[in-house]
Amino acid sequence: MTLPEAYKSQIQHIQESTKFQPTPEGIRQAAPFPGYTIIAPPWEDDSYNSAFYKQLQDYQQQLLQLSIPYNPIVPLPAKSFHFTLADLIWESNFLDACQQIPDYDHKLQSCFRDIFQQYQQSINSEHSIRWQMLGLMVMPRAVGVCLIPKDESSYQQIISLRRIIYQNPQLMALGIEQQYYFTAHITLGYFGEIPGDLDRDRFSSVLSQLNKKWILDFPEITVKRAELRKFDNMIQYYRQPDWPSLDFSVDS
Repeated sequence: MTLPEAYKSQIQHIQESTKFQPTPEGIRQAAPFPGYTIIAPPWEDDSYNSAFYKQLQDYQQQLLQLSIPYNPIVPLPAKSFHFTLADLIWESNFLDACQQIPDYDHKLQSCFRDIFQQYQQSINSEHSIRWQMLGLMVMPRAVGVCLIPKDESSYQQIISLRRIIYQNPQLMALGIEQQYYFTAHITLGYFGEIPGDLDRDRFSSVLSQLNKKWILDFPEITVKRAELRKFDNMIQYYRQPDWPSLDFSVDS
């Protein structure tokens, strides 16, 4: 995903994201896109990984300053940067589930209290969960950075959590679909309007050149917690103090 050939291929198929819509003044703002997710705390709530996120913010600024005639990248607020551990439910599926299942939010929260407890009982690890940035990643409607596990334990702990989540029958009954395919990443921005005359070869070339600048700089993130968070759009991820969370080991 971080090779020049991948950029060249992906850039041919990028599309405008509906998650950000233009105002009458032409400024793109986050559109309604509600749901739930399991994430490590976003930067605004994670001082432990502040140095890591500060580097991502610097990378984001370099993306916005690419030497191309029209840059279609709509940046995310840096404070919302986060590592998604397990996608749950969103948009129409979420709205339908809320209508069909009484007291949906309470049932989902209760379910994750059980899931996190089950994880703690089944996984006995004293090793930190550490992932590192591998490079730039181009998705159909967004751009971000790929993450790879620092060691086998870091990988297995996240995969084990995802397995427990997606195999939970109570969660399935709440409309949560199994998603075993996992591409660890942090999104830096979405694509806005794609001009018809966008020089896609030039775009992929400057992305590749930028990625080479980062090639020897692999900042690390330590995953200290997994939290159930609700979102109304792609820049607001919130929770109440009594919502379920899972604390991981952190090496001293």
